[in-house]
Amino acid sequence: MPNWSKAQAEAAGIAADWSREAGPGGAITLFDRHGLRHRSAGGLAVIEHGVPFTAETNHRLASISKHMLAVLLLKAGVPLDATLGELLPDLSGAAGEVQLGRALDMTGALPDMMELMWQEGVPFTAGLGEADLAGRALGLAALNAEPGTEMAYSNTGWRLAQAVLTRRVGAPYAQIVDGLMGELGLRVRFVQDETELVPDLSSGYWRDTGAWRRGRYGFHFSASGGMVASAAALAGWGSALLAGRGPLAGMLERLTAPRLFVNGLESSYRLGLVCSRLGSVAWVGHGGSLPGYRNHLLMAPSLGAGVVVLTNREEDALGPALRVLASLVGEPLPAPPRGLVPGLFAAEHGPFWAELSSDAVSFMGGFESLAADGAGGFISLPAYLDTRFRQTGPDVLEGLFGGVERKLVRVPQTTRLDPALAGRWRARRSGRDMVLRADGTALMPFAGTEGIEARLTPLPDGRALVALSHGPWRHRSCAGLRPDGSLLLASHRSRILEFDRIA
Repeated sequence: MPNWSKAQAEAAGIAADWSREAGPGGAITLFDRHGLRHRSAGGLAVIEHGVPFTAETNHRLASISKHMLAVLLLKAGVPLDATLGELLPDLSGAAGEVQLGRALDMTGALPDMMELMWQEGVPFTAGLGEADLAGRALGLAALNAEPGTEMAYSNTGWRLAQAVLTRRVGAPYAQIVDGLMGELGLRVRFVQDETELVPDLSSGYWRDTGAWRRGRYGFHFSASGGMVASAAALAGWGSALLAGRGPLAGMLERLTAPRLFVNGLESSYRLGLVCSRLGSVAWVGHGGSLPGYRNHLLMAPSLGAGVVVLTNREEDALGPALRVLASLVGEPLPAPPRGLVPGLFAAEHGPFWAELSSDAVSFMGGFESLAADGAGGFISLPAYLDTRFRQTGPDVLEGLFGGVERKLVRVPQTTRLDPALAGRWRARRSGRDMVLRADGTALMPFAGTEGIEARLTPLPDGRALVALSHGPWRHRSCAGLRPDGSLLLASHRSRILEFDRIA
């Protein structure tokens, strides 16, 4: 039986902390198959005007939106084993060979458009509309890897899936969403971009040297992250999904059905939902992140209960959501990792690297919190990347990263930048230049022809990490020499940007 009183107390304590700070805050709702059970809220929805955050405050859901598109695709009878090229005849290149199901379960190896464009110098605050981004997605000429071999998070498959749905149904996505939510009596809507007016919408904030600043995201949101709802409305959606109510009959089971890699291993990522466990209790859920917004939805289907955490502050939301869920289901939180020896690690060859802290890992830039697995190893608390590994002595990491077995070795602090990296490089795809310097600095393409200075972190075998910061987000790619003299700039979500040396 869910322990509602204990979960309510935990949620109220988190909300009270937001209120005491008198800055941005959030809302937490608890629900079961019958509806909303409890609401807590604290802090401000709009700091500038002193507007309090409530459970009825509209909020950007970000990637929580993904499984809602999956529901609509399933309802429309779109076959998951059809290739994107079959469903979108104007899709060219390697992306056309990717099955729709793999585009949705993050094993399609589709480069993430935002990360690729950031590497090319286009910031995510740029005002790019649906047609701009659709054209770029339809023209993707290469993939990050062989489809089905690895789980690597990408929004591109979901953007293409939205195009599949609208073509199949013959209506704009916002209209399709309104139809589904109208059947359920829920105030959940699709919003195109941050310029669209939304009543009672929270503002997103991030902290910069002690001061709160507004978050910005200029790209068209797409169905991968464009929904807006309050914590109360999202709880209503979760309740209907748990109950299989009306048009959602049997949908949770279909969304969370096992998804397999080509080697037969099962992935924790399904159709817009992650499957994991808290002690003996299985849970499903997903997070959402936009600059200044961090959210999480978690559900325990066996108990018919769940929790929503929506915040307008650039801080972890999975931790608070797990705390409330643990109180609700009566299970302890995952054991913290012990004995990790932090540092920077890299594979012998290729763009694969990881940075380890005392309680988290960043694999090729994909960040995940860690817990002890009870058998001497470590597992991620999966939001966007499933990670399971051991630290073999202080200098070796071995295990599964996104479903792929890898061995990463500590990078010696004495590692020097390979002189062959230094020079001016031109991207084959965009024609933009990147300058890598022997002194460990770089001039990266950014916002047209201006460029932005960056630092290089040397890795062995002719590689270096390039760090870029923009607003609250930090991005690191691996620049690596290839046998033919060219250079590849690769990150977890985008590994197709090739450069040639120029005089």
